[in-house]
Amino acid sequence: MKTVLLLCVVSTLVVFSLSMTSEQKSKNCNDVRAAYISKGFNVNDVPNKGVNGASLKVCPQGFSCCTAEMEDTLSQQSSSEIKAPVSRLSVNLQTTFKQKHDHFDKFFRELLKNAEVSLHNMFVRTYGMMYVQNAELFKDFFESLTRYYISGSSAVNLDSMLSDFWADLLERMFRLVNVQYEFSDAYMECVSRHTEQLQPFGDVPRKLKIQLTRSFVAARTFVRGLSLMPEVINKVHTVSASPSCVQATMKMLYCPYCSGQVALKPCQNYCLNVLRGCLANQADLDTEWNNFLDAMLSLAERLEGPFNFESVMDPIDVKISDAIMNMQENSMQVSQKVFQGCGQPKPSMAFRSTRSVKDTGFTGRFRPYSPDARPTTAAGTSLDRLTTDVKKKLKHAKKFWSTLPETVCTGERIEPGDECWNGTAKSRYESVVIGNGLANQVSNPDVDVDITKPDIVIRSQIAVLKEMTSWLKAAHSGNDISFDTEEDDGASGGEESGSGCDTPPCDTDRDIYFSTPPNPRVVLVKGKEDRSSAGHVATRGSKALALFGLLLALVMSHLR
Repeated sequence: MKTVLLLCVVSTLVVFSLSMTSEQKSKNCNDVRAAYISKGFNVNDVPNKGVNGASLKVCPQGFSCCTAEMEDTLSQQSSSEIKAPVSRLSVNLQTTFKQKHDHFDKFFRELLKNAEVSLHNMFVRTYGMMYVQNAELFKDFFESLTRYYISGSSAVNLDSMLSDFWADLLERMFRLVNVQYEFSDAYMECVSRHTEQLQPFGDVPRKLKIQLTRSFVAARTFVRGLSLMPEVINKVHTVSASPSCVQATMKMLYCPYCSGQVALKPCQNYCLNVLRGCLANQADLDTEWNNFLDAMLSLAERLEGPFNFESVMDPIDVKISDAIMNMQENSMQVSQKVFQGCGQPKPSMAFRSTRSVKDTGFTGRFRPYSPDARPTTAAGTSLDRLTTDVKKKLKHAKKFWSTLPETVCTGERIEPGDECWNGTAKSRYESVVIGNGLANQVSNPDVDVDITKPDIVIRSQIAVLKEMTSWLKAAHSGNDISFDTEEDDGASGGEESGSGCDTPPCDTDRDIYFSTPPNPRVVLVKGKEDRSSAGHVATRGSKALALFGLLLALVMSHLR
């Protein structure tokens, strides 16, 4: 019996001794002082031994290694530390799409510039002085396209611009093929008014208008979408944390310090509840954010397919040249219809003087081109490469805001299992993990969130994303939503709206004198032209030369 009693006393003394050692260790705040100093704070703020924590507002008020001043300092630190990973993830995403925007924008602008240079070089070789003397018409054409790409219909009405371009080109060519006549400005206005019905350029203007409208609307709307993403990210990730969020993060990250357990990390589910409470408003962005990304992905597929900006702009010199050749081949029929509709012009007195016609012929051949092997024409890449890459990034960005808590509450920031900080002690976290979004925070056990006061900044960005999504969907259908409904239908349906004529005489003249001729032969197959057929080029060039030869013979005969 004495032996048993002695063993009990010894055991009690051992337990008491261990307890005293643990209490002394907890009363000794050296670990807390070292951790506090490592964060750059004043060591004099930390007590040498544990103190009464009655003055603490967030952490347990019993024995503590923290003073009220330390709690305030660590609260600010916890706010910064919880914002840091969110900010880093957001800035990475922001930087990614800023770069993608710059790549696409640079690519589209260089395509426009390259197309202009290509047309100039080709037309100088092909048409010689006939082109050089009219080069400003094409220069203005590309300047208008560039302004339309940058600013849309607020800067350029694409329908009107294209109609004016073809009417101006017809006027200049009509004078060239009818040099033996004098034409007043009023007469040429009559010619221009009937450009659509005459169809001197075949079906090229109608098809080119459809292709340009769809590809330009898709390109600049997609670029605008890419530019919007960094703007939205910048505004919503910098929203300041609420006082209740700061208090919750302090309790999660630094209350273990006050209890002397500097190495203790929060339980994962505890971290999730705190972060879902702090990022509740950002999570509400997710639905409209994902809708926006889906619309961007759909438009990217259009850019790869029927609205491919590169496949429209790269061969535009041949498309316009094809239209010019149609006019040359059908110039006699066109002239006869004009004379019938606008009256017989007066012979030119100056035509009887000696004139040189050597510059009116062709001087070159089309440059070779294979549509099956498009070159990396702009910015050292191609549209296919750019869209393939950006689609991966867009897919990766989906659900970004709703998964931020899971992304932050991983790795070294949390302690898996039950040996973790649950908000009050080193033990298992028992509360249920709540859902994302503001409405779910009514039952958040760790963050006091006022669900009746949504963040104004984030709500405004939700509205911005919703509006941009409607623009993207319109562009997906080939529509520029800045146009009226009628004009949208014309752009998407491929019907030529043209410049037309509003005066009654124009309407009656058109119906009485003009009938639309059959469409001349053009080489346009599914939006892509055969630019590499040497036989086609030679045939068209020969017909044009024969036409000018006939014209020259008529001129010489008239002079004699």
